[in-house]
Amino acid sequence: MASDEARPGPGLGYTPRGSPGPLEVASAATVVIGPGGTVLGWTRAAEELLGYPATEVVGRSAAMLLTAPGDRLRAAAVARRCRTGASWAGTATVRSRDGRRVEAQLRVSPPFSLDDRECFLVSAGERQLSHTVSESVLEGLLTRSPIGMAVMDAELRYVWMNDTLERAGGVPREQRLGRRLSEVLPGLDAERLEALMREVRDTRTPLVDHEYTGWSWADPQRLHAYSTSFFPLVDDEDRVMGVCYLVMDVTDRWEARQRLALINEASGRIGSTLDIDRTAQELADVAVPSLADFAAVDLLEPVLHGEEPAFLPVDPRPLMRRCGLRSVREGAPEAVARLGEQVGFLPPHHNSRYLADGDAMLIPSLDPDDETWAREYPERARTMREFGLHSLLAVPLRARGVVLGQAIFLRSRNPAPFVPDDLLLARELVDRAAVCVDNARRYSRERAAALALQRSLLPRQLTGGIGLDVASRYLPARIREGGGGVGGDWFDVIPLSGARAALVVGDVVGHGVTAAVTMGRLRTAVRTLADMELPPEELLAHLDDWAIRVIEEESGDQAAAATVLGATCLYAVYDPITRRCTLARAGHPPPAIVTPDGDVTFPELPAGPPLGLGGLPFEPAEFELPEGSLIALYSDGLVESPDQDIDTGMARLGRALARPGRPLDELCTAATEILGPGPPFDDVTLLLARTHALTAERVASFEFPSDPAVVAQARARTGEQLARWGLADLAMTAELLVSELVTNAIRYASGPVRLRLIRQSVLTCEVADASSTSPRLRHPRTLDEGGRGLFLVAQLAHRWGTRYVGDGKTIWAELDVRPAPAGDDRPAPEPVAA
Repeated sequence: MASDEARPGPGLGYTPRGSPGPLEVASAATVVIGPGGTVLGWTRAAEELLGYPATEVVGRSAAMLLTAPGDRLRAAAVARRCRTGASWAGTATVRSRDGRRVEAQLRVSPPFSLDDRECFLVSAGERQLSHTVSESVLEGLLTRSPIGMAVMDAELRYVWMNDTLERAGGVPREQRLGRRLSEVLPGLDAERLEALMREVRDTRTPLVDHEYTGWSWADPQRLHAYSTSFFPLVDDEDRVMGVCYLVMDVTDRWEARQRLALINEASGRIGSTLDIDRTAQELADVAVPSLADFAAVDLLEPVLHGEEPAFLPVDPRPLMRRCGLRSVREGAPEAVARLGEQVGFLPPHHNSRYLADGDAMLIPSLDPDDETWAREYPERARTMREFGLHSLLAVPLRARGVVLGQAIFLRSRNPAPFVPDDLLLARELVDRAAVCVDNARRYSRERAAALALQRSLLPRQLTGGIGLDVASRYLPARIREGGGGVGGDWFDVIPLSGARAALVVGDVVGHGVTAAVTMGRLRTAVRTLADMELPPEELLAHLDDWAIRVIEEESGDQAAAATVLGATCLYAVYDPITRRCTLARAGHPPPAIVTPDGDVTFPELPAGPPLGLGGLPFEPAEFELPEGSLIALYSDGLVESPDQDIDTGMARLGRALARPGRPLDELCTAATEILGPGPPFDDVTLLLARTHALTAERVASFEFPSDPAVVAQARARTGEQLARWGLADLAMTAELLVSELVTNAIRYASGPVRLRLIRQSVLTCEVADASSTSPRLRHPRTLDEGGRGLFLVAQLAHRWGTRYVGDGKTIWAELDVRPAPAGDDRPAPEPVAA
């Protein structure tokens, strides 16, 4: 062994100071040598260097590692030098486990006492053959190494440490020696670290690369991360004398991992929906407390309405609204503006140009006494003082060239000021959020257009005539990723001849403008077919044919075709004279029928295929309903959702409707409240109709043989009935209509002729015969002797038409009626807003 006192011998060499060397001190092996040269501590790096596991070395003499005959004497000389307080650096040839000789670069510390025993700390690294290592480099193992080193006795008190550990902790060596970790470093989780050291001491099992965070007196403004390894110190009598630990500051590595983890978390949490306000709040939630102690997201007012902002480029205070707010303090008391309030704050000395073109801004130290803050933002200066706000980041929100707003981040409880790396992280988070906000803005604009289009296509008022009281509800679906919002649910109430009314509810596939347009086309088709007085099953068959034609015509537009294929519909016709309701459905849920006593049933109607499939028939069902019964038509969004099956939903709907005598609007509210607060998962449509019966006082029926002589009788019966109803002023017109209709029936049909008069908001005159021949309206010339009958009917009637039944046809005509006389005890039903 060589030193200042003993020059190089055959086995140990000395390298003069100043010679270069590539020694990597961070990977050096560390050994603790006790009295008599006994190995007390042996690190994993020492095992990797020489191949000996700790169990084969600890407790034995280090002389087993020496190779040259004079190395023992030279080692004694090194020990004498170190006892003077100086360290020693040099080279030595040592023996590895496989018998190989290893040229090692050594550094020996001055001795320290461990359990009243003199000990030395030896650091070693393999010497590169092509280089020599200077003593100054070896000195770094114990003084300038990035690895802090310490030796603790069996009671876990400091007995030795190197300079690196002293600097890192900020506590002088003399204040540490003889004390425990928990007594000198309160900024660390000392109890946890001491528990780990006790475990290493008791189990004699080293612990490698344990990471933890904490504060130190050397840098009290910043949270640091450390990687520590512990190994036991065992003497030649196999007694554990203490623990040695090596610690390295890995703050930069830890912070990089934290930033990556936060960015990964943000990608999953920000933009979970297409709601602008919720996206802004998600950005604030992600940033606090991982990045900041306070975060606010302010968006320009037009953005909230789906528009692109158009503000003046030099506007000093552009109008924004606070959409996201989060603080480490409950209730965010440091916020000057609350959620939903208007905000005009921009960083000092900036105008709206900063939002459009400016870069993210870092103000590492806020001074509330600065003149700019005191003059322009006195309220914010007050909160800086009160809550200790000391550092600020301001980042504009921009996406695809659209200016959206800004995000503000502040620190108060975290004493560390923001640094440039924090600014980069904030920009990454804000950029991700900006894209999501812009997606939500675009979707909101499309949703508003679709909702406006849909509402323009739905009926503004509903009236069921004299036979039905009606009410309705429509709730658009919640906004969510990949769709939602305005869909293709629709409903209608269509007046038919003979005081009848049609109830219809349908649902097209998909959401958005395309679905709304398809819904409008489908509703128009149903109204057109309803005017043809078709039975429900025939109407759905024609509607299915229409859907197939649309799909074929829209073959180039897959989105439009997809909204038609699979659309559903339920069509019902109620006749207040017979109190019978005829229904048919195309893939739609069955209606709910509630009797006046509150009994609820969901009749088993033949299902029928959805529209657009073709080839399958639609079958009707008919029910006689007591007066005052409730018919509920609805879409599947009311009874089915991801967390509720349709049977459960129908049962809940039935319970909500089983409230006899309640107003229809109240029942609509009760039925939709079963969905819970907030927008539903899917579109919800509900159409309620309460039935009324048309009494004999309002209907008069007559039957005549097929004889021209009965025309006069029909006119006479009509005049008499109108006189009884107080409608004598309509007698002349009504008698002329009846005369023409009965004459046509006798002339072109066979069998008896039936006349029916119905008094409601209009006077309906119906003439039925056994012929299925369709009447044809002609325009006779001046000299023609006939062909003027239906022409006169068309001129005199408010409206007229033909409907076909199983045993023939009925031609009907309607005349406007003056208000009902004062003696009528049943008021006409009022239209209900849709």
